[in-house]
Amino acid sequence: MTRIVFILAIGVAAIGTLAVAASTSPLGPPPPAGTGLDKAQCIIDRDLGNHSVVDQNTLLWGAVGRSRGTYRVTMRNGCLRSAVSSDPIEIRQVGGGRICAPKDLRIIARSGLCDVASIVKLTPEEAAAVPKRLRP
Repeated sequence: MTRIVFILAIGVAAIGTLAVAASTSPLGPPPPAGTGLDKAQCIIDRDLGNHSVVDQNTLLWGAVGRSRGTYRVTMRNGCLRSAVSSDPIEIRQVGGGRICAPKDLRIIARSGLCDVASIVKLTPEEAAAVPKRLRP
């Protein structure tokens, strides 16, 4: 009986370790919820280009034109859990064509509507440090 309890304890510990490992992004911790872009960094919706799914809550988006750069969009509800980078991601921009805050953006992925928590523009150094397989 003791051996069965010990084996179950090891199994539960392993599952907990996997859950923690799965929740950490290769980009580091997400920005605080509600974080948006300052006015000079707002994205013009037509400038959005390729995207890359990093993990179940993180999307990287490349932008061209005046919005040029790499943007990190973080979700709260794991809506990207079944998505891959080649999946189409539907964007519904709320407002006047500029994306500055999480409330300005509605993202729909394979798993459904995403609850956008934050949007930040990566610095050139941060963008260069993104693993090649995750770059948009």
